[in-house]
Amino acid sequence: MLIMVTYEPEPGPEVDASVLGFLLHKHPGKVQTFSAPVGDIHVFYPEATPDRCTVAVLVEVDPIGLVRNKRFRGDAGALDHYVNDRPFVASSMLAVAIGTVLRTAMTGRSDTYPHLAAAPLPLRIEIPVVSTRGGEDDLVRRLFAPCGWTVAENRLPLDPEFPEWGDSRYSSVVLVGSIRLAEALRQLYVLLPVLDDAKHYWVGDDEVAKLERAGEGWLAQHPERDLITRRYLLHQRSLLAPAPEADNASAETPLRVHRAEAVLTALHDSGARRVVDMGCGPGALLARLAKDRSFTKIVGVDVSARSLEIAARVLRLDAASDTERERVVLLHGSIVYRDDRIAGYDAMVLMEVIEHVDPSRLSALEDAVFGHAQPASVIVTTPNAEYNALYPALAAGGFRHSDHRFEWTRAQFRSWADGVAERHGYVVEYRSVSGEDAAFGAPTQLALFRTEAAA
Repeated sequence: MLIMVTYEPEPGPEVDASVLGFLLHKHPGKVQTFSAPVGDIHVFYPEATPDRCTVAVLVEVDPIGLVRNKRFRGDAGALDHYVNDRPFVASSMLAVAIGTVLRTAMTGRSDTYPHLAAAPLPLRIEIPVVSTRGGEDDLVRRLFAPCGWTVAENRLPLDPEFPEWGDSRYSSVVLVGSIRLAEALRQLYVLLPVLDDAKHYWVGDDEVAKLERAGEGWLAQHPERDLITRRYLLHQRSLLAPAPEADNASAETPLRVHRAEAVLTALHDSGARRVVDMGCGPGALLARLAKDRSFTKIVGVDVSARSLEIAARVLRLDAASDTERERVVLLHGSIVYRDDRIAGYDAMVLMEVIEHVDPSRLSALEDAVFGHAQPASVIVTTPNAEYNALYPALAAGGFRHSDHRFEWTRAQFRSWADGVAERHGYVVEYRSVSGEDAAFGAPTQLALFRTEAAA
């Protein structure tokens, strides 16, 4: 599968289109290859001149390998597991590739050309093959035109040698517009899986946060927002917010809501007033904390500058009073490094964070949080791997999120937490989140650490 992005600015003596390489953080003079679960990702520049620069992202997918490693789930649109359209059609695999190799560009950060990263650029995007399954009429135009793109779609025939067979459900698409590069990449990241109406990985609760991050600045105003959300979340009712008229006791409460409520309960039980949300992301928990005036100091920390920008908007810090801006603070930082700025707080929250850390870095996390920062209480939530058996669409041994480095059983989580508590003078209490299955436990497990003095 292939996608090409071209930057062709207006001619001028100081114009150099090859700055696209700086904006993408990928050198135009190199062919780079990255390994990923979806296959090999190649990034190269078919052309890079002062007048015109094109970057290509090519993903080589092994359909047999996808079946054998259980990451390919198949769907009604494929002929079979071993004979399918996945190597050719722009889909969630291409979206993951974009997020993998162009992650920094998606945040809009460019130290060399910040003015270009922040400005709309004349862009042309070519996608040779997209899927338009699902029976939605004129879907490509409906998705991309409201974002500011001029859309040219060419429906591909089933077989050029037999025109009487008619068109296939695939199209080639060209998008032309003046759009910020970061926003264009984030739109592709969301809308390619929406067009395909399928994903090659398990869609879990964390997918909502990914949609919020990638959709910031354009999705809320999109006329097809509901359709985009449904398709991006694979029509999973448990992840979709209920309509206002359905906001009653019978509406199914998403797991993310149960989890946030469990964290707030644990914070109140610990008597915390000054709280650090470590790995705060785009600010979902911070927004809840900010509404609770019992918390007198709230600090959100994340390694992603883009997530912090979104969190600031969610919290409306630009319009907040001086007192509120002093009460709620956002910091750029990492959970695996010691940071004097967040030492000695009443509580630190690691909500769905540790499973995103490489196992080899857990000792560094332990040192930074329990050894150096030493909050009076620490609240950790993480998926319960045993409960995955109750998700029929999740392959055996698979993870709920493509970025998870591991998922622990209840025994594994307790073994880690007990060891941390013993080494650093904490006592630990375990809680279940969102009810328990008799055999597999709860979907999310929570540990509340308290210093022996506080306990």
